[in-house]
Amino acid sequence: MQVRRATPRGAADAPPPGEWSTKSSRTPPWLLAALPGRAARAGADALALAAALLIATLLRHDGHVSEVDVSGLLVLASLAAVVHTVAGLRFGLYTGRWSYGCFEEIAALVRTAALTTPVVFILDTLVGRLVPRSAIIGAGLIALVLASGIRYFVRLLQNQRLRPSAEHGTRVVVIGAGEGSAQVIRAMLRSPFSPYIPVALLDDDPAKRSLRLMGVPVAGNRHAMAEVVRRFRADAVLIAIPSASVDLVRELTELAQPLNVDLKVVPPVVELFGRTVSVEDIRPISHADLLGRREVGIDLAAVAGYLEGRRVLVTGAGGSIGSELCRQVARFHPAALVMLDRDESGLHAVQLSLDGRAMLDDRNLVVADIRDQQRLDEVFAEHRPQVVFHAAALKHLPLLEMHPSEALKTNVIGTYQILQTALRHGVDRLVNISTDKAAEPTSVLGYSKRITERLTAAADEATAGTFCSVRFGNVLGSRGSVLTAFTAQVESGGPITVTDPEVTRFFMTVQEAVRLVIQAGALDSSREVLVLDMGEPVRIADVARRLAGNTDRHIQIVYTGLRPGEKLAEILLGPDEPDHRPNHPLISQAPVPPLDGAVLSLLDPTVPRTDLIAVLRWLAESPALSAARDTSAPAAVSRAGRNRANGRNRTAPPPRQPEFTVRPGRQP
Repeated sequence: MQVRRATPRGAADAPPPGEWSTKSSRTPPWLLAALPGRAARAGADALALAAALLIATLLRHDGHVSEVDVSGLLVLASLAAVVHTVAGLRFGLYTGRWSYGCFEEIAALVRTAALTTPVVFILDTLVGRLVPRSAIIGAGLIALVLASGIRYFVRLLQNQRLRPSAEHGTRVVVIGAGEGSAQVIRAMLRSPFSPYIPVALLDDDPAKRSLRLMGVPVAGNRHAMAEVVRRFRADAVLIAIPSASVDLVRELTELAQPLNVDLKVVPPVVELFGRTVSVEDIRPISHADLLGRREVGIDLAAVAGYLEGRRVLVTGAGGSIGSELCRQVARFHPAALVMLDRDESGLHAVQLSLDGRAMLDDRNLVVADIRDQQRLDEVFAEHRPQVVFHAAALKHLPLLEMHPSEALKTNVIGTYQILQTALRHGVDRLVNISTDKAAEPTSVLGYSKRITERLTAAADEATAGTFCSVRFGNVLGSRGSVLTAFTAQVESGGPITVTDPEVTRFFMTVQEAVRLVIQAGALDSSREVLVLDMGEPVRIADVARRLAGNTDRHIQIVYTGLRPGEKLAEILLGPDEPDHRPNHPLISQAPVPPLDGAVLSLLDPTVPRTDLIAVLRWLAESPALSAARDTSAPAAVSRAGRNRANGRNRTAPPPRQPEFTVRPGRQP
């Protein structure tokens, strides 16, 4: 069915595309609305220049008005006004290019005055020296001062008009007197509806002790917080340092807790991604700020070099890490961003977060299972990705301990199929997302992810591009993270369950982790796993106590004991992996022994659970293997397809192919 749109009035008379209209176009309404203000600015500057000529002439004649040629002064003032206006238009002073009184406009005013003064000097010479020459030079400087003063006065009136009422807003002591604080104070004081009134600043820099930001004074350092809050009758304390480390946030939190004030914070640099801090960014301090906040610097030029204008595919795009990867990759303007996941609800959510719409009508949203080889070939053939971030995986340790065959099908064989498909379709760069549980693994999750690191290293040998793995620990805010579980337990009234009083884990926010993952993808590596610096490990019991202490109710903490496969303390590097950081201070690069994927053809997910776990452990820990070296495999591999130990199935059945999986040894 075709829908005919009504032709807009006057459209029939419009010229064909690419041709000029011979009729005069109407003045745009926005220009009509802006003209009075711009004319007023030009008029104010003209009056300032005329006044400057009069002042300079009087000074030249020692204040004797009778010696001033009034008619000549008026003529020269008129000429000077015309020259100043034309020069101002040339330099953008009256075109609305900048806000009134800003630094850029003052710079344009200086350029205008620098051009106007010599031109007026020449015109005065041509028309017969209407005023003393020294008065023209002095008038240029005086006019600049007067015009700047007018702008300052107008800007001051505007700020006073926009300043929120001190009676209705929350009185805030702002910690930090740097650029982040300047941005947030400016945002607070330039909206009459701002809910916050900054009353004082705290900064540890002695050089800023007498500083004022928009009239807000620096009243001391962090250790004077209690006295400053009392003196200024503050209701809240705001940590306005986007680059604040987790240790600083913790210390400031401890100083503010006894003061009975609200503690708020601005987002870290990684969340701002270069934009200005606004009032809307101010939020209550979260447990993520106390656990995983740190400044993460990346080489933007290097990252843009391999993402900008490239076709990028993200597997597991609907998950916590995958969706954040999509959001951060999109900021580098790839030619295409293909988001693959088997969870259609996850794809719906990530499109909504990226585009503000979720119509699910974009071909770059791909519903697919990495265990389906035929579907992967279809996706790669259609979208031809040049860069792949592989985040799709099963990640819950206890579940995989119970169901190791699923770890084999998804984490191991699914990753191998992604790698082989990427090789066949000429992918230039692939980043496999791993976990700290792959370092000296003791669980099915750790075994499976260590195997994927080794498969990725083997694929890196077979490509002219770069295939690498990135390993890191727990990310805050991800699905199933310990912080999410604890929060839910507190909301339900407890108890909070902790495995062991001494258990520790590494933490990093998902934004910081993904930022480093993207940086890692830009590094040169060969058969390596890139390990992110997660900072110091955190005692889980301390996190539980902090969460329980922030509620009005009594929340019990129950210790349940370590589950099968769990460690008391995670590590990021195995005993044979050196902490070598040649390219980035927060990224270690450790060699990985490659694993020939043909070995996977020996595996059978139908063998008993304990036997399959033994096979996965063998593949994770063994030296470099190829399919020809299967004689050293555990008995579980050689038994696959033969009689079971209980005597049933006397005739050896053929090895059953995993569901949705093409056997790795028989790839097309």
